[in-house]
Amino acid sequence: MGEIMNKKNKKAQEEMVGFALIIIVVSIILMIFLAFYLNREPKKETVESYEAESFTQAFLQYTTSCTDNFEFLNVQDVIYECDIRNTCANGEDPCEVLERNLKGILGESWNVKTGSPVKGYELNIVSSKWVILNISEGQKTVNSKGSAQYLPKDVDIYFVAYY
Repeated sequence: MGEIMNKKNKKAQEEMVGFALIIIVVSIILMIFLAFYLNREPKKETVESYEAESFTQAFLQYTTSCTDNFEFLNVQDVIYECDIRNTCANGEDPCEVLERNLKGILGESWNVKTGSPVKGYELNIVSSKWVILNISEGQKTVNSKGSAQYLPKDVDIYFVAYY
């Protein structure tokens, strides 16, 4: 009788090992299918709309070297000074300060190089009187994201990033 029990125990153990192996193989196959499925998902676009809008909001708050009598002016204030053709209290031309700062910010933020996902960009700042600033670099493509910002005192900002 003991011999029959040993054979049944061995057979039960073999069945359990076989069942465990089947579960492991099925799990590996499911993981492989899951990996292929996740790789087929569409890739994220290089530039999202919120990135262009956030960029515009951020550079308007950037502090420049242009001063009035009391403090350094941010880009938004320098745009207004440039529009009315004032001079900074420290003697600088606000239009030159604006162009220098925005070219630096754009160059650092939107890297346009060979192999870069960003192919180009364009920034236009216009008032009701004239074009205050127009900066562009790289090439225009059919894929783009942009933002428009309307400031008080009839100044509009248009930014487009091409990818």
